[in-house]
Amino acid sequence: MYVMVWLCVTTREAIVSESTEHPNSAWVVKQTEAFLDQTMNRSEKPSIVMHDRDAKFTKEFVSTLNKHGVRHNALPMASPNLNGRCERFIQMVKLECLAKFIVFGKRHLDHLCQEFTEYYNEKRSHTECGHLPPLGTVPDEVQTLKLSQVEVKSYVGGLVKSFEWKAA
Repeated sequence: MYVMVWLCVTTREAIVSESTEHPNSAWVVKQTEAFLDQTMNRSEKPSIVMHDRDAKFTKEFVSTLNKHGVRHNALPMASPNLNGRCERFIQMVKLECLAKFIVFGKRHLDHLCQEFTEYYNEKRSHTECGHLPPLGTVPDEVQTLKLSQVEVKSYVGGLVKSFEWKAA
């Protein structure tokens, strides 16, 4: 099974496409259109998409990006280090999520990827973002909490635990 990952370099927000068993150029174009539809109403729209030189990134892919005013940048051959943040995200999904499950098909993989991406974007702290999640907001100043004020929440089927302030 294959998925496409879109990663915003400045905010570290990740968007993961739906999966497929047989990726081809038509699937890539479909996922690109879904990504652009999802991000076009934002204040900061995507301006450039970097991608490797896979044969699936065809003229139709480029024209889909151009139609929405997004430039593309094909990376040099055999240079995954130039796309390191995205490669690291893919490795993290594999190690922290998918390696701990037996995936029972497309729907299950899509659910796991969606749930982990939601956790990554909304809860997981990032050093480059001041230890905030990519879609997080700066919290108000917090006093010392008592243990009774802390709630443990589980994400991704209990795989990931998060400690949060209990609602009043």
